[in-house]
Amino acid sequence: MTLPRETVEARLAAFREACVQKRLRLTHQRMEVFRALASSEEHPDVESIHRVVRKRIPTISPDTIYRNLKLLAEHGLVSVAGMSADRLRFDANMGPHHHFVCVKCGRIRDFTSRELEHIAFPAEARAFGAPCSMHLEVKGVCSACQKGRKP
Repeated sequence: MTLPRETVEARLAAFREACVQKRLRLTHQRMEVFRALASSEEHPDVESIHRVVRKRIPTISPDTIYRNLKLLAEHGLVSVAGMSADRLRFDANMGPHHHFVCVKCGRIRDFTSRELEHIAFPAEARAFGAPCSMHLEVKGVCSACQKGRKP
């Protein structure tokens, strides 16, 4: 599903500013990779992003997509979502949120929760170091799969 233009433009503006602050070059390829990710709420994998970016840059390779996403994740500009054995999925929504992952179809949906905003880092996690963020991933069967429909 494509996000509203205003949301995408806000994400792109924040991305440009973050790249400048982190002194990352804003290459045409990097911008198009981020644009494809920022335009989707589906948490796409490298292959899905490649299909979108290839329409604007026909010569771009999946490896270039992967290397750019890896670099952006290392700098905290995108996150890896719903890690599974078969493929990495990426998320441009860097605001506080959590994920619901369907164990049947693999769809990942964002959600926020006022209750979860106030949960403190567990002492067991603090024993390893200084936590800076917490993310909850809920796994289950989405309503479309429960009804036997394709999401």
